[in-house]
Amino acid sequence: MSEIPSRQTACWIVNPGKDWKLDIRHDVEVKRPGPGEVLVRMECTGLCHSDCRNVLGMGEYTEIPGHEGVGKVVTVGLNVNEDLIGKRVGIKWLWTACRNCSSCSQGRANNCSKQGNTGRTCWGTLQQYAVADAAFVTHIPDGIASEVAAPLLCAGLSLAGAVSLVAPEVQPGQWVAIIGAGGGLGHIGVQIAARAKGYKVIAVDGGDDKKELCLRLGASEFVDYKKDNVVEKVKSMTDGEGAHAVIIVAGSERAYEQAPDLVRNCGVLVCVGLPRGDYHLPLSPIQIANRGLVIKGSSTGTEAQMSELLQWNMDGLVEPRIEVHEFGEAPAIIDKLTKDEVTGRMVVTIP
Repeated sequence: MSEIPSRQTACWIVNPGKDWKLDIRHDVEVKRPGPGEVLVRMECTGLCHSDCRNVLGMGEYTEIPGHEGVGKVVTVGLNVNEDLIGKRVGIKWLWTACRNCSSCSQGRANNCSKQGNTGRTCWGTLQQYAVADAAFVTHIPDGIASEVAAPLLCAGLSLAGAVSLVAPEVQPGQWVAIIGAGGGLGHIGVQIAARAKGYKVIAVDGGDDKKELCLRLGASEFVDYKKDNVVEKVKSMTDGEGAHAVIIVAGSERAYEQAPDLVRNCGVLVCVGLPRGDYHLPLSPIQIANRGLVIKGSSTGTEAQMSELLQWNMDGLVEPRIEVHEFGEAPAIIDKLTKDEVTGRMVVTIP
């Protein structure tokens, strides 16, 4: 195995905020793994809309974004089995967790209040060498290409978690509406909900290209918010009552304002998309109580759901729509993400 350098190439955020810039630097330190950690030579990483929060300074983030990385372990820290060296792994948003709280004890480390996150509390995956907690990397099966696995680590897992939350209230064969169904996360959610879980999916998005994509991926119906009265259309498809569950993938305030009108009484609302931090759901306690609504949230899924998702991919049930680009294009792609000008998932190779 080649010698590990002391310096590397990485994307580095300068002036996070409205005047942000993402520089490509060739002098960034290669960190060494501590106890319980591994060092991964990255092959590729997906770019996520959440990376926009890094560059826009929407909270506390590190200088290197990215949390959908795939690569091979090149060295390990103390108390880590050396058999991991040479293994291909994925680094997800959930970098570490306490492993002791009630959430962790239930197998839901993704909800740990003391969790660390890739790109937020430690450097992200837009670098040649990334340190990861050995207990939280995902082993990538041989049958899945790295560029396919990368977006499954975030977009796929986020929607696997979200779709799982419509149960037990919603049963296979019942209606699930997905707002933002044709986007980078949503199109994976359509496949999970329709193909893997057996729900009847109403895809809500805009444009003929997204209509074709969603219907091809398994949606039963498509509602174009640019052309249709979304509430009337959804209710006409669901006996006038609304969907049994609505998953809000789009991060717009309009999506959240509309969602309560799309769900039937005793239905489920699942929050995934991220509007600005001071935005609040447009629902009063009396509305929730009188209608018997159940409201849940999902930022990502569990490790068990990650394994299930990878198996679905190998079984041909879930396939992300990806574009692969050179590393140097990362700044331009993230700029497009901030402007909502990207369809599907973008993956960049690491030099």
